[in-house]
Amino acid sequence: MANNMKVLADKCVGCKMCENTCPFGAISIVERPEHPKKFKFAVIDLNRCTYCGACIQACKFNALELKKDPPQTGINKNLYRGVWVYAEQRHGDIANVVYELLNEGKSLAKKLETSLSAVLIGDNVKSKIQGLINRGADKVYVCDDPIFVEFQDDSYSDVLMQLIESEKPEIILMGATNIGRSFASRVAAKVNTGLTADCIFLEVDIETRNLLQTRPAFGGNIMATILTPNHRPQIATVRHKVFKGAKITEGRKGEIVEYKPDVRTLLNRTRFLGFIKDINTVINIADADVIVSGGRGLGGSEGFKLIKELAQILDGAVGASRATVDADWISYSHQIGQTGKTVAPKVYIACGISGQIHHMVGMNSSDIIIAINKDAACPMMQSATYALEGDLYEIVPSIIKEIKSLRCC
Repeated sequence: MANNMKVLADKCVGCKMCENTCPFGAISIVERPEHPKKFKFAVIDLNRCTYCGACIQACKFNALELKKDPPQTGINKNLYRGVWVYAEQRHGDIANVVYELLNEGKSLAKKLETSLSAVLIGDNVKSKIQGLINRGADKVYVCDDPIFVEFQDDSYSDVLMQLIESEKPEIILMGATNIGRSFASRVAAKVNTGLTADCIFLEVDIETRNLLQTRPAFGGNIMATILTPNHRPQIATVRHKVFKGAKITEGRKGEIVEYKPDVRTLLNRTRFLGFIKDINTVINIADADVIVSGGRGLGGSEGFKLIKELAQILDGAVGASRATVDADWISYSHQIGQTGKTVAPKVYIACGISGQIHHMVGMNSSDIIIAINKDAACPMMQSATYALEGDLYEIVPSIIKEIKSLRCC
């Protein structure tokens, strides 16, 4: 049964409440001269309507009726087997998060006693296949065509949808990158399944083969575990640096499946204009071995001069808490946490950061955490490997001076 939005003519008075409420401009009010009180009438454009129900809540006369699709039933989950990792690439460079997903995917596949596959889409990317096999992929589906030279949501999601419908994987993992976040939702919608975004932990229920997808919720204040029990495949995006990268096994054997879609059937509603590389940061904080971060305790944007100085002499990157970015002390590209980047450096130095959970989930995989704060009881100080209690404007300059003196010797 299809979704059906209906206006009840005997109740509608043409008050315009639904028209004003609809966020998609799907409702218009038309003349109805045959009505004894000359009431106008609401008309719904079903090509625009998303069946969100906002108009129903706004209508005081109960003149709107919505019948939604029933939940998907009858799917034969036994037809779906295998764990897939989408091998995100741009200009032939495989994203580092892919190797982390291959490592975790291998663990999940082993528990489910199934295979691990990678899906590689692009132009002139066949040279990257063996690298994916060396990192743990048992099979690589490769779609190599000039039409995929630049990432575009429509064409990429269409070809992955075709692969899914043909091969029927039970789990698909993607990186929670700019591409992954845009791409995964379109794929999930096309194959009529669910999507859990920004996961930080994955597990499987062996009995039901359900993927347990854990992610921060309610601003990072709780961790929610989400299941997709009635749909397949189960799709999740995972943050960079949440899992360790898969080790390389040179010369590993794997199956290669070349997929040749009919490119004439691929939808593409956009045109690629150009690629502008981000040059705001010298070092990408997601890949840095040392990160020096500043928080609200800096007191103002001038405090980041001290943070940058320490980062520079340590050959590290500059990070920041959400509070400092919201205050416009530093650009968003430096933000670490639930709404920023996830990092796992060898050394993380937190200066004036109290350690709210939405920040901690973005850096708690760091090997060594050094916290500098006046408040010894704050979460960051409590979880730090080394906690330095005191004024950061006294401690940080002392650290810088000591490092410089050692290097002079």
